[in-house]
Amino acid sequence: MLNLDILNIEQRAAVETTDGAVLVLAGAGSGKTRVLTYRIAYILQEKLAYPEEILAVTFTNKAAGEMKVRIGSLISESGAPKLPWAGTFHSICVKMLRAYGEYVGLSKTFSIYDPADQLDAVKKSMDKLNISQKDVNPRAVLGAISSSKNEMIDPEKYQGFAQGYFEESVAAIYPKYNQHLRENNAADFDDLLLLVVKLLQENNQVRERYQKQFKYILVDEYQDTNHVQYLMVKLLAALNGNICVVGDDDQSIYAFRGATIKNILSFEKDYPQAKVIKLEQNYRSTSVILDAAYGVVSKNKNRTAKKLWTDKDGGNKIVIYKAFDERDEAKWVVNRIREVQKEGVALEDIAVLYRTNAQSRNLEEEFLHQAVQYKIVGGVRFYERKEIKDVLAYLQLLYNQKNDTALLRVINVPRRGIGPKTVEEAIDAARERGVSTIEYLLQFGQNLQNRKLVEFAQLIQYMNLRMNEMHLIDLINLVLERTEYVKSLQDGTSENEARIENIKELLSVASRYAEYAPGAGLSTFLEEISLLEETVSAEQDPHAVTLMTVHAAKGLEFTQVFVVGMEEGLFPHSRVYTNPAELEEERRLAYVAITRARDYLYLIHADSRLYFGSRQQNMISRFIEDVPEHLTVRNVANQINSFEEGWEDFDDGWTGKPSLQIKVGDKVQHEYFGTGQVLAVDDSLVKVRFAGVYGVKELAKDLAPLRKV
Repeated sequence: MLNLDILNIEQRAAVETTDGAVLVLAGAGSGKTRVLTYRIAYILQEKLAYPEEILAVTFTNKAAGEMKVRIGSLISESGAPKLPWAGTFHSICVKMLRAYGEYVGLSKTFSIYDPADQLDAVKKSMDKLNISQKDVNPRAVLGAISSSKNEMIDPEKYQGFAQGYFEESVAAIYPKYNQHLRENNAADFDDLLLLVVKLLQENNQVRERYQKQFKYILVDEYQDTNHVQYLMVKLLAALNGNICVVGDDDQSIYAFRGATIKNILSFEKDYPQAKVIKLEQNYRSTSVILDAAYGVVSKNKNRTAKKLWTDKDGGNKIVIYKAFDERDEAKWVVNRIREVQKEGVALEDIAVLYRTNAQSRNLEEEFLHQAVQYKIVGGVRFYERKEIKDVLAYLQLLYNQKNDTALLRVINVPRRGIGPKTVEEAIDAARERGVSTIEYLLQFGQNLQNRKLVEFAQLIQYMNLRMNEMHLIDLINLVLERTEYVKSLQDGTSENEARIENIKELLSVASRYAEYAPGAGLSTFLEEISLLEETVSAEQDPHAVTLMTVHAAKGLEFTQVFVVGMEEGLFPHSRVYTNPAELEEERRLAYVAITRARDYLYLIHADSRLYFGSRQQNMISRFIEDVPEHLTVRNVANQINSFEEGWEDFDDGWTGKPSLQIKVGDKVQHEYFGTGQVLAVDDSLVKVRFAGVYGVKELAKDLAPLRKV
């Protein structure tokens, strides 16, 4: 028998209210998963339905698997019951289409195209239409088609409102793309949902069969559903009306994926007799953290009225730290983590959250510098990201034209119509003559059919000639401009926007090398990056601090949480300035960040930050100001010490830095290289041997961020 006594009053009501429509508004940490599993177990125990008559929809296979196991442990000692219709939207749709796909143009053996297959199909469709990939980005086309399918917009409808060159191109490609899928008896991920909705709308027999079968329907994370998912659930629930949706409008943060908060906010309009149950008791966080979260999210107009509470009264005040700059921010976070580690807090109980992936770079370098284990969740380490490796490969090729590994990586990035076989033939021919591939192409390229090879070699030669005339940051900008790398990413997709942000963050790294004479910074930069990569590639301890975006942190919890970059234009993101409607989603994102913390929360903002190679002053995030003052304790960087260590700010235009008074044998501190000993010094240069891997460096005496120890 189920022990319902362990549930609180609201949880129990959500479990036992089985008839009709039920909306369970489950706040962060309020026991949502327990309610779902107990509700299904209760339906089975009370013999209200057989397992195959329950449809339970989750957003991940992992969640579905865990649900089955937990239900099994509740009602049986023999393991999880068979719940054939518990799974993700996509997995459930596949089952339906395997059975009835013939009614919407698919045989039982249809294939499912993954993202790479889909992109290939778009490109083939563009080739047939003679639409150049230089003029129209295939990924952007695929994104537009995906968004259209999620809104149930077919090619004919899309053609009706297409305006401008890009949309008109999509309108031509969309039907060709669909035709390609059908000719190959294939469906993409969006088709799985769209075709099931079409099947239920157009085939009365199939619709009635599933409506009769599913006596009880449960949907998890309802705030994350899109339009086509909403339609599917509504069609299936139309007969019995026993639909229970669980979610939290305050945690609706996936609009960029097509999710719409309207689905959960208008549930009571769709089902006027619905019972609304609010789970407001939080079992995760202290009251201080919950009150802080409420201070932020309560300012949203489009939300249901609710406020989380807990038995864990009081708690540690929220630490708000004002950092001098982004490096001080990273140092303070890692230093604090080292302190709490000494106090007995396990690294795996700590998370550092940020708004954008590009912010991980400063943190990663400081974690490596202080030898504190960390892991990136839901993302890739900064220097392992494709766009960063691409730009670095260009620089490596400029620095060493015999680097064929770098050449192979970038010769067709962005796409130039140069195939790998053509490149390999050129590399082999160059090796036979004992010259680099670039030299071979410049000398013998006129004999080759593919002129693109010669144009690429000429581009590399041109940039190589400019290399010794330019500071590192200018050289990277030249590479980005001449290769049109950034331009190739400007397709409006959130994925490529993040890549552009990462490239701009690389420019911030390059600005550190302004102290080097033109041409001198490149070798040092490449050497230090390779050493960082070597450190990163070492085996990581499983007991590590978690670094991730706030989006990736949803559903997780930690004892101690640091949220960095709490500044206007960063969190909230700058896009709210051009689209104020997005501010509410940013506020919900801040709410998610805050409620990941169980006991300790740190909100960090920087007085100035190096943005894309230039330093900017930043206003403190409005979300920090929304936290009631009595819940916080404020901590400010030691401005004097930070300023002494922060001479990279010389590019702000201030010229009053005194001449560095040092002599041979003195110990000095460099902001990036650490402690070293002066080997030689004159009016303009200082030679220093630094500890560890950095070795001997020659630096500009009056520009290098050095101070005497």
